[in-house]
Amino acid sequence: MTENPEDPNRSFEGFEDDEDREEPIGEIDGGRRRYFSKELRCMLYGFGDDKNPYTETVDFLEDLVLEFITEMTHKAMDIGRQGRVQVEDIIFLVRKHPRMYARVRELLTMNEELKKARKAFDEVKYVQGSK
Repeated sequence: MTENPEDPNRSFEGFEDDEDREEPIGEIDGGRRRYFSKELRCMLYGFGDDKNPYTETVDFLEDLVLEFITEMTHKAMDIGRQGRVQVEDIIFLVRKHPRMYARVRELLTMNEELKKARKAFDEVKYVQGSK
């Protein structure tokens, strides 16, 4: 039976996984490590690309992502305490970009909520273990 490409319930069996590739994750490909290939392939597919996008496309996007991360890190290191990246530095850098700023705040809030939940869970576990 052939799958309808428009069917939202279709399986992802045909999707090329990094495990099926010859080189493992993070392996050097042409002199550069590939860290986000699997995630970028999934994102491309989620935004309407083919199940198996061109390797050149994924590599190009990965280069852009790594360049962005590198530039932001260098700028953050120059802003605050020399040689250190702090959360406040990243917030300062994205303050004029509303979407980035909102996402950073959302992730920081979620991180705090997870910390509180873990702490509460550990306290309950500790109290139950001492009885």
